[in-house]
Amino acid sequence: MTMLRSRGVSALVAAVVMSCAGLPSTAALAQGAAASGGNAGWFVPKSAQPAAGTAAPRGPARTAPVPLPAAPADSDDAQSQTPPVLPMPPVPASPDIPRGVAPPVPVIGVISVPDVMRLSSAAQQAERVLGARRDELARDAQKEQGGWRDEQQKLQAQAKNMASDQIQLRERRLQERVIAAQRDFRNRNRIIQEAAQVSLNQIERELVQILRQVAGSRGMNLVLHREQVALSQDGLDITQQVADQLNKVLPTVFIPAANVDPEELAKSGTMPTTADAGRQAAPAPTPAPVAATARH
Repeated sequence: MTMLRSRGVSALVAAVVMSCAGLPSTAALAQGAAASGGNAGWFVPKSAQPAAGTAAPRGPARTAPVPLPAAPADSDDAQSQTPPVLPMPPVPASPDIPRGVAPPVPVIGVISVPDVMRLSSAAQQAERVLGARRDELARDAQKEQGGWRDEQQKLQAQAKNMASDQIQLRERRLQERVIAAQRDFRNRNRIIQEAAQVSLNQIERELVQILRQVAGSRGMNLVLHREQVALSQDGLDITQQVADQLNKVLPTVFIPAANVDPEELAKSGTMPTTADAGRQAAPAPTPAPVAATARH
């Protein structure tokens, strides 16, 4: 009886799990009842049931089994399906908030930042320069991998004429070459990624200022992303105006050289800016007219 009751408990637990996964509670209870043998609190062992088609052996009269009351364990299982009500702390009373100043009437504009980046000459410059560095890195990696394969094929062809210690030495050297090349490629890729981040930070910093200026000049106090707006009129879109102003203020950006680590450059505290580059590229002043007359 203990074994069958355990089967019923396990089936009820499985039914509860299935009901939590989306099955109706009535189906879960039906599964639990079917697994427990379909008897409400009592059962007849199979050994006591007569086989089909055979008569029960004659013997002294036996009283019919008396139905037993439901076991307390079943009631506990039924109660365990209901989550307990946990005590909650009292909700503190919120005092009334005094009436404040009403927000301004929204004047809405929309902008597409991806379109601004596509129209930005500085972003195009960064993509062109850094894209060439990525392509060069990919070519070097493919060339190095080809060298690894050639070296491995040579080693396999010459292995039958070499001693075991020579083979191990060649394999160790090839492995060291692979590890060193992978380390170099990861470092070069990191430098490219950080150089791209330096360029992007300059554009984003300038874009925020220009967006505020353009929105303020149009009297807008709320600018939304165009990709998140279902419908807007052309007069609300300031994408082209922001892009034009960005190209005037920031036509180019500073991009660290290919052989310069941006992390080392940042640690040195001498990270150049576009303003420094503009001052360095400024033309030298023309000589004074007096000096020109003196030479004649």
